[in-house]
Amino acid sequence: MVEAEMIDMNASSTAEAPVEAILRDELAHGDVMLGTIGPILGHLLANHDHSLFSDEIIARVRGMVLSVASQLLELQAEVAQDADARGFAERNAAELAELIARDPAFLLHCHGLAIESQLALRLQRRNAIDPTLSPLLQSLVASDDAETASLAMTALASQARFMQHQKRMFLPLTELPADLFHQALQCWYGFSDGLDEGLVGKIETAMRRNYDESASRLGLLSRLVEGMGNGHRAALSIAHAGVSLFLTALASGSQQDRDVVALSTNDRQLARLALALRAAGLNPKEVEEQFLYIHPEVSLPEGFSQLRVERAQAMLAASPGWRVS
Repeated sequence: MVEAEMIDMNASSTAEAPVEAILRDELAHGDVMLGTIGPILGHLLANHDHSLFSDEIIARVRGMVLSVASQLLELQAEVAQDADARGFAERNAAELAELIARDPAFLLHCHGLAIESQLALRLQRRNAIDPTLSPLLQSLVASDDAETASLAMTALASQARFMQHQKRMFLPLTELPADLFHQALQCWYGFSDGLDEGLVGKIETAMRRNYDESASRLGLLSRLVEGMGNGHRAALSIAHAGVSLFLTALASGSQQDRDVVALSTNDRQLARLALALRAAGLNPKEVEEQFLYIHPEVSLPEGFSQLRVERAQAMLAASPGWRVS
């Protein structure tokens, strides 16, 4: 078997340390890393030290945070009838972005999106998996059920925009999860302290006017997976579903935060990925098939075939990593 850096194939497999103990130890190591990603990213963004993260990841995270800050400030300037709304945003975005970047959860979300787009492009190059129109999404678009077909078509358009936005390092306000949208507004409140209360109210109304979490890309993908019912297992094949639907289905099936699931595809989170796939109901052979796409150089630890679904679920539930904040 190929040795994996995080799933230690040399670890003891005696009665005192079965496959569950091996996976639990590796999961604990992964949790430590998950818990430090937000603070480390915040430090790197502030100090331009990229020694632990790739320049591309740092640039994407910085770009997304800066784009959110710019959108908030441009809306502020437009409501305030500033003749140069874009110029106002450009002059002040870096300061507001610094406030937003102090939230580890916000940085983790941006990091998760960057990892998602990277994985999609890697699988496109290596396995010819379309990052926008997967076989599963194509079949949903062609569904005889008009509501399903319409939802899938809307999700397809949203996915295409996501890939384009990632190239531009842009994150629309309307694509933020509700808690992070609220956090961004809280940062803006602090930044805009001193503005007339009436004006603040008008600006906030403008910021919230077009926000609908269920209409965001992530909301649409979740609705598609939920609408599949028992057929959602089809979305647990990354080759059939594509990266984005796969991550959404895996998050739902393993009862984890989607950002954490996206990060678990990193080569430092192999145990979490294996446990998530098993917890979502895939049998060991199906788990191995997904690893062939995501980490073709990695073999599962000896004894993994004996790991029960409920044990994988319990191990993930006991792990603090899925509650990263």
